[in-house]
Amino acid sequence: MSKINSLFLGLILAGSVSLVNAQTTQPETSAATSQTTNPTIEDLKKQIAANPKDAESLAKLANAYQEVSDWPNAIDTWKKVSVLLPDWAPAYYSQAYAYQSAKDDANAKIAYEKYIAAVKPEEVEQNKKNLAYAYFYLAFTEQKTDPNKAKEHIAKSIQYDPTNQDAVKLSKALNS
Repeated sequence: MSKINSLFLGLILAGSVSLVNAQTTQPETSAATSQTTNPTIEDLKKQIAANPKDAESLAKLANAYQEVSDWPNAIDTWKKVSVLLPDWAPAYYSQAYAYQSAKDDANAKIAYEKYIAAVKPEEVEQNKKNLAYAYFYLAFTEQKTDPNKAKEHIAKSIQYDPTNQDAVKLSKALNS
């Protein structure tokens, strides 16, 4: 598993920059986007057709779908990665992000919870920003239905990223 993690480290580091940036913007969805031929996507689909268990190509394909805001295909592809690499936390984070972008909050919440559970203790340091966001998202979604759970989540979010002003504001609102 550590060799696979090393393989994907460069991929996820490149992807996490775009994910963090993308989280602060409104997602654009376009049915026409997925209908347009994208050579990168087509090449990756051919590679995967030849080797359906090529997790690296699947992760690249999922990222390519995200780049063109093709959320249904991104979600489906991240699910395939998660099946092949069930202990690889970044796949769940990316899946949650794709669900969130597709405005499927229930499945985004489940995927963020899976991400949090999949992060190993030795991976926490490199995942602090994403953990902070995942906990923030959970707190935000639970603030009305389970305020106590939301308070726990927002405290964790701030623990991982005390500079996140949205988390600080939500914490103040929950604790007032």
